[in-house]
Amino acid sequence: MTVTVLPIFETEFKPQRSLAKVMNDRLQKAARELQTTHFSALSGRGFSSEDLVVYISYTPKYKIRYRIVNDVPADIEYFVAERCGRLGYLLWRSYVAEEVE
Repeated sequence: MTVTVLPIFETEFKPQRSLAKVMNDRLQKAARELQTTHFSALSGRGFSSEDLVVYISYTPKYKIRYRIVNDVPADIEYFVAERCGRLGYLLWRSYVAEEVE
């Protein structure tokens, strides 16, 4: 299994330049740690098709949020949610407007 964690620097808010550098460095470090340490138990599990891709970013209150961006089995999704939850990361929810009939 290949695990890819990508930091997403685009946010809904614009931090000051000096704060943005610190935040981006922190996000890159968190992505590396997730990929190499926290998700290392997933390597070699036989799951395929560009395996697991996780995006991490910030909420407007500077908390890290995560989102799995490809289809994965439920046990992998649960594993990611459990690990990210332990680290205090929030699920990155996307709001989709539903059609009202």
